[in-house]
Amino acid sequence: MLWPRLARALIGKPLTDPAPPVPQDTVHALAERLAATARTRLGRSLAIREVDSGSCNGCELEVNALQNVAYDLERFGLRFVASPKHADVLLVTGPACRNMAEAMERALACTPEPRWVVAAGDCAVDGGVFKGSYAVHGGVGAVLPVDLLIPGCPPSPTQLLEGLLALLEAEARPPRKENRAGWIAPAGP
Repeated sequence: MLWPRLARALIGKPLTDPAPPVPQDTVHALAERLAATARTRLGRSLAIREVDSGSCNGCELEVNALQNVAYDLERFGLRFVASPKHADVLLVTGPACRNMAEAMERALACTPEPRWVVAAGDCAVDGGVFKGSYAVHGGVGAVLPVDLLIPGCPPSPTQLLEGLLALLEAEARPPRKENRAGWIAPAGP
């Protein structure tokens, strides 16, 4: 009688390891800063369009984790959108596959200014494990102008939040220029 033994063995015992603890304070602080910076920079919340250009779906799992109850970006006004026409950020995962090059270029062309392109994951940065394949151009930078690289295989949701925050904070700072004495000062009026 295999079934009763199997049922007894499965009841009460988890078959997987428990999930690692999520530092709620860190997530909350990062998301608050990201939401405030997005509102300051754009005057509204940040809209993200995720584009999978041929990945193994490891990065997509982490991107989707940004929307679960642990991270919950919607509570901070950050959202994923279904069309690049409504997006501020193209978050690209996977290598730049030859079959997806035109689709990525079209998505970028549809995204209104100001826009940013973020390459998330090792495959999007330089081709990752797919580097050298006849079907891959390399990283996303071979097809699109990339504003931010987030390495990792896959990058954690916290790393993705930190990357988006760094992108917005870097874009919000005024350009710096050097004066005659060699000092670097923020550009002013």
